[in-house]
Amino acid sequence: MKIADLMPEERPREKALQKGTAALSAVELLAILIRTGPGQGRGAVDIGRELLQRAGGSVTALAGMSLEQLQQVPGIGPGKAVTIRAALELGKRLFLEGTEGGKELLINSPEAVFFRMYPRLKALDHEECWALFLTKSRLLIGEECLSSGGRFRLEMDIPILIRRALDRKAASIILVHNHPGGSPDPSQADIDMTHRIQQAFHLMDLVLLDHLILAEGCFYSFDADRRFQMLPGGGAEEENLINSKQLVTFTSNI
Repeated sequence: MKIADLMPEERPREKALQKGTAALSAVELLAILIRTGPGQGRGAVDIGRELLQRAGGSVTALAGMSLEQLQQVPGIGPGKAVTIRAALELGKRLFLEGTEGGKELLINSPEAVFFRMYPRLKALDHEECWALFLTKSRLLIGEECLSSGGRFRLEMDIPILIRRALDRKAASIILVHNHPGGSPDPSQADIDMTHRIQQAFHLMDLVLLDHLILAEGCFYSFDADRRFQMLPGGGAEEENLINSKQLVTFTSNI
């Protein structure tokens, strides 16, 4: 159905003007971005509905769709695909900007790391590993993607990671990587690599504060040796692992 065929109060733009954008469904918000349909009785609302259906009804999954995947929906061309991606990217940046609360961001808990990095990593279909570089006062002075597209493997990049930390005059580092569509629990390879990085840091008088593994709505913290269920639910619900033995003994807790 075309937007012009809807009652005025049912049209997404008119509804947004009267009630605000918060009153619109995800499909209606997409329809505003899409603007027009290809005709033949198929309007922007229909395209938005199909787009969201292809993402399994999840805006998070939609944010992970590439320009090519968006254009597989009839009625979505390059221009509309870029518009949708740009809107989703703005939403991501708004969230990240909101977590900072100022020019200097204090990272003083695993939860703070989660809320900083989750918007970047939650929609990815591949693994990425990031480093957060901190001062002695736990202020964030830099962040960098160390690897993308493969499993958590940094053996050849440890010297580069150390050089990046020294260049930034960082006192400590937190590692973060994601497990797309899986459990945040660490594999043996994750454990071994974290231990090797910690040993290398110790030789250079650097501190590996923590290593977080993010999955859908939750994370695992090596420092706490616990899995935390963050979303949905608001607060952090701590879950003990079956094997609660400390995997890596960190020299300094967050």
